[in-house]
Amino acid sequence: MSILLEHVMAPEVRPFAIAAAMILIVGSIEVISMLVGASLSEMLGTTVDFGHPSDNGVINAISWINVGGVPLLIFLLLLLGAFSITGFLIQDIARMIAGPLPAIAASIGAVVVSIPLVRATSGAIARVIPKDESYAVGLGDLVGRVGEVVIGPLDQGPPGRVSVADVHGNRHFVWAVAAPSSSPLPQGTMVLLVDRAGTRFVAVKAEDELKPPKSSLSS
Repeated sequence: MSILLEHVMAPEVRPFAIAAAMILIVGSIEVISMLVGASLSEMLGTTVDFGHPSDNGVINAISWINVGGVPLLIFLLLLLGAFSITGFLIQDIARMIAGPLPAIAASIGAVVVSIPLVRATSGAIARVIPKDESYAVGLGDLVGRVGEVVIGPLDQGPPGRVSVADVHGNRHFVWAVAAPSSSPLPQGTMVLLVDRAGTRFVAVKAEDELKPPKSSLSS
């Protein structure tokens, strides 16, 4: 155990060990924040629009790397993970050939390898995870749409999740709470999104005439 710890904390691999530790720290914060009804990914993941050009060069660079437009928190974890893994691999290979590289040289190599790896991975992940926001429509366009409570009940406390389709038929999974005058809305309830504050929507029970047909929901 001590040998492994010495290997991980050696100066030539310290940047990659720090990156791995940051993954654990950020993941722990996300789990804790979700338990108290918040979400770090909610606060970070929808603050940057990766789908449109920006005057900010950093955002444009992130947009190019994060080709799938995954939430910012997931993108950061991917970047840290790729940097850490490739860095350790570079140093292990270097040890077998001649000896470990300087930490700066290994870090540069890890960044060069990580960028195309993260770009490919983000595109693959984006195809299989639901998104809080589409870049074809803004969150504001979902106000007035009818959806179904998929994680609930919705009340005036911690937000739940609502599945709602936009005008193009694309389905989104958004955070929502019940309106102040509303009773709790259990899972499976059809709700009308009447307002939003940031990335959280305010929902009320949908009237029967607003509910879409069952065939529309299943699709």
